[in-house]
Amino acid sequence: MADVTFPDVVQLAVPLFVVAILFEFAWITIKRRGGRYETRDALTSLLMGAGNVAEGLLLGFVAYGVYTFFWQFRIFDMGTGVLVVALCFVLDDLRYYWVHRIGHRCRWVWASHVVHHSSQHYNLTTALRQTWTGTITLMMFMQVPLILLGFHPAMVLFCGGLNLIYQFWIHTEAIDRMPRWFEAVMNTPSHHRVHHGRNARYLDANYAGTLIIWDKMFGSFVPEDAEEKVEYGLVRNLGTFNPLRVATHEYVGMWSDVRQPGISLSDRLRYLFAPPGWSHDGSRETSEVIKADHVARHPKDAGKAGLPG
Repeated sequence: MADVTFPDVVQLAVPLFVVAILFEFAWITIKRRGGRYETRDALTSLLMGAGNVAEGLLLGFVAYGVYTFFWQFRIFDMGTGVLVVALCFVLDDLRYYWVHRIGHRCRWVWASHVVHHSSQHYNLTTALRQTWTGTITLMMFMQVPLILLGFHPAMVLFCGGLNLIYQFWIHTEAIDRMPRWFEAVMNTPSHHRVHHGRNARYLDANYAGTLIIWDKMFGSFVPEDAEEKVEYGLVRNLGTFNPLRVATHEYVGMWSDVRQPGISLSDRLRYLFAPPGWSHDGSRETSEVIKADHVARHPKDAGKAGLPG
């Protein structure tokens, strides 16, 4: 494979992350608005972030090995020009949208992604609350089409890193709204607060990484409503700050569900791959059911919740 290198932008951005977190904390403390820090919660987020870095160091070769394998079957060689990098970034952002959406609709992937949603607070440390099990979801295969199109693996990883860096700053309540033109195109703190909401109308919305236009194109956009404050966390919150439990609780739940006696093989597979909340006896509720029930009780919220009336 040609010797093409791009910088590890996420590693380079770590000092900026630290400075931004300290600045946000100082802002909230002095102004007494714009969010809240809770020591145990913030420490858990930082530990989850450290574990994510460790996973990358230990298992990063898996994804890169997949990419280099498929690179030999590329249809084109797009090169590494500025416009090519820009195109790769946009296409990878579209890829991110669908990976993220699948992560909320398939329990196997949700078991990894749920970590990021487990905090009941919303500040810049929440951005660092990342999974330790991303590799086993196999979602790295969603980037293979970009490799086959001729975008070099190093470039694809570089663009993915830029996407993650962009998403860091939108995890804050200290910024209310950006200019209207910016809100129309880009993902913003307002849009992403909705994504982290456990309110019925906010569930499974705003999957965008950088460009909010994907949500508007594919019908998953829900605006933040000034009349309903976002409540953060999970539909059923964990009640623990133990990093190991945060990282594995959904896998434990899946294993328990799959091992239930007297259910079919089909049901066991659904407990792995159906949307979170699915149950063979209907004793639980998926986000679709929760949102539909909310709309039935509040018909005026149909459009706001991203569901038909």
